[in-house]
Formats: sequence, C-alpha cells, structure tokens
Amino acid sequence: MEGFGEYVDTNRDRFLAELCEVCAQPSIAAQGIGLEETASLVEQRLISLGAQVQRFEIDGSPPLLYAELGSGEKTMLVYNHYDVQPPDPLDEWDSSPFEPEVRDGRLYARGVADDKGDLFCRLQAIEAYQATVGPVPLRIKFVIEGEEEIGSPHLDTFAEAHPQLLQADGCLWETGNKDAARRTVLTLGVKGICYVELFAKTAARDLHSAWGGIIPNAAWRLVWALNTLKDEADHILVDGLMDHVQVPTEDELAQLASLPFDEDQERESLGFSRYVRDLTGVDLLVKHFYEPTCTICGLKSGYLEEGVKTVLPNRAMAKVDFRLVPDLTPDLVVELLRKHLDGQGFEDISITAKGGLMPARSSLDAPFVQACVAACEATYGEEPIIYPTSPGSGPLYTLSRETPAVMAGVAHADSRLHAPNENIYLQDYFEGIRFIGELIHRFAA
Repeated sequence: MEGFGEYVDTNRDRFLAELCEVCAQPSIAAQGIGLEETASLVEQRLISLGAQVQRFEIDGSPPLLYAELGSGEKTMLVYNHYDVQPPDPLDEWDSSPFEPEVRDGRLYARGVADDKGDLFCRLQAIEAYQATVGPVPLRIKFVIEGEEEIGSPHLDTFAEAHPQLLQADGCLWETGNKDAARRTVLTLGVKGICYVELFAKTAARDLHSAWGGIIPNAAWRLVWALNTLKDEADHILVDGLMDHVQVPTEDELAQLASLPFDEDQERESLGFSRYVRDLTGVDLLVKHFYEPTCTICGLKSGYLEEGVKTVLPNRAMAKVDFRLVPDLTPDLVVELLRKHLDGQGFEDISITAKGGLMPARSSLDAPFVQACVAACEATYGEEPIIYPTSPGSGPLYTLSRETPAVMAGVAHADSRLHAPNENIYLQDYFEGIRFIGELIHRFAA
C-alpha cells in the first residue's frame, strides 16, 4: 500500500474533476431528469476499471448497473445510487446546485454527499489500487441504481430475480459520515419503515360548520384515531406492536454507553428544548436506535388557505410512518394497526399502505465489520465511532439479507443532505479513497 497514497495525491486534480463532472450532470429521480445520461457516465467509469457491467431496466426503470471485477476468496458487495434529490428551493443555494464549486475546502453540489461522492471515491480507490498494488485481491460486486431517492421501487424485483448476483461476505453501503467532532462513524444497519395513509370520511361533501353540533367531523374523527396510537410520553400504544421489538443485550447496552453522543450539542444544533420524556444517557440511545417510532408526517383536512371559511370537513387524511427495528416488518405493522383501530372503535378509518422496508442490523463481531474498523484505524489513526444502526431507513435488507453490512462514507455532520448547499470536505473525500484501499487490502487478507 506504500504507493497508494502517493498515486491518489498525484491524481488529485483529475479525481476531483471526475467527481465534479458527475455532480454537474443532473439525475433527479423524482422528476426523471438526467438518469440515463448519469448511468452512462457511471457505466463508462466502471468499464475503465476492467469491470464487467450489466444493465437492468425493470418495467421502465432507469438503468440499474450490476458490475463485477477482481477475484479472490472473499466477495464484497458495494451498493450505491446515482440519483439525487430535487435541488429546490433554488433560492437558498449559494451556488448553482449543478455547477460544482469549491469554497473554503468544501465542494458544493447536489448529490455530492448523497451519493455521488461515495460512489466515485470507491471507483477511484480501485483505480489507485490496481495502479500501485496490483489486481484487486477479492471479488467486488457493484449494485448501482437510479431510484434510491424515490424509495427504490424496482430493487426488490431485481434482488428476487437475481439472488446469486448478491451473494457476498460483506456489504459496503452507500453512505457514511464524520460526526460533529470530526470523528469517523461506522453504522451497522438501518431501521425499516412502514409508511401509511389514514383516511376518515363522514358526510357526502363538506358542509357549513353550523352542522358541527350534530354531524360528525372527519378531521376530529381522524384526530381521535391518531390519539390512540401514542401517548403524551411518546409510548407507542398500537396493540401488540412493542411485543415484537428485540430488547438490546447487555453487550449492546455497553456499546451504547461507550458512544460519545453529545446530547446538548445535538439539542442546540437542532433547535429544540428537551428530549422526549427528558431522556438522557443510555436510555436516550436505546430509544433512538433500538425502538420503533410512530410519526405523523402530515395532516390534511378542510380549509387551510388564508382567511376564513366556516366549513365542516367531510374528509381527513394523515400520513404516518413507523421506523422499524427487528422483529417488526411492514406487513406486520399494517396488520397490527388495522386490528388496533378496529379494537378502538375506528373501523371506519381506512389504511392505505404506501411502501415499506425491512430493518437490517449487523454484528460488531462480523469479519467484514472488523475489516472496516481496521481500515479506519489505518486511514484516520483512531478507532471509529460505531453506531448499531441508522435511525433512518434504506433498502439494505433487500440486498444484504444475512450479509454483514457497514455504512462508511465521505459526508460530515453539516453535509446538508437533501437540503440546499449540500457539500463535502475535500479532505474527507481523499481520505475516503484511502479508506477504501485499506478496506480492500485488509478484507481480502
């Protein structure tokens, strides 16, 4: 590995130009903009490494790229996506979202942190390894899709049709970061999600609010139903749901106790006054990482525009998501929710499932996880911070199933993913290339 870092330094400007080129290409999944063009850019970069690339287009989806290169006893699956979030609101960007710009050591562009920076960091690391160390000493399988930002609607179909392509000894996931104290973070899983819409309907049409004393109000009906899902202390009350939640082990509790989670800094940076139930310490982290959530994401009913309209709403709708932990599944949550509402006298509240993902979590003792830890120590000179799971969700279970998976990437605490002025530090990017080189070397060994 002696020449690896020197090669990265020598090719720094070219590597940065490559990253800027792919970030300058819009690839907005929600609007279907630029996906084919971006897929072709990524495909050509894979081919330049000697990878064998296959394109899969499922029911009109943008290209999903599957690629293989290298050989050896071990196999590493690498998942990334080339699509990005819409850049809106445009007036809050300090530079054009698709005209990458370096300012004060950061590169600003839509998608640079989520996820084009991680993707090209990995591809460039393979080039550096091949040029300085030799042939890649393990088999690397890439799955690179263009629909992650809209929920990966075709990834299940791909995974079910091609399970043999996904067999691996470890999975490097699409994202990762340094925390606010600039410490490298490894994350060993994701929460699942169950997203539903709840509907209440009363009269045949909206009515004058003078009828409010004797005709049911759909908005109130939905509010009363929602009120049965959680109490004011944020305990989930859906009958039977918490019975399916795995309790953390003593080892897992000890690992949580070792995390340098700065409660005050998080609270101040996010601008709220107190945590739920005034939780602190390990109890706070258990709720954050090991318990499910039930969140009202939006409510709609009646007249919400400027001015006065005295109306009795006949329809009301709420969008609700549940973040899931083992052993909860999306189907089970919908089933329990239906039974709960019926048991509470809300048979009239309809449920429409809008999508879901399974939770996934890896063991700290897995060889791939330990290889990632060793690669971090070699790259950054210190042990990484290890989170047992991300409180967010992604299609990790879809691809990895029982394969140990790790999130490790080039974002940082202020990367502003999904927001205006998305950015990464250039230092983190080039360190990320070195990390991938170390990971390849150590996992193969």
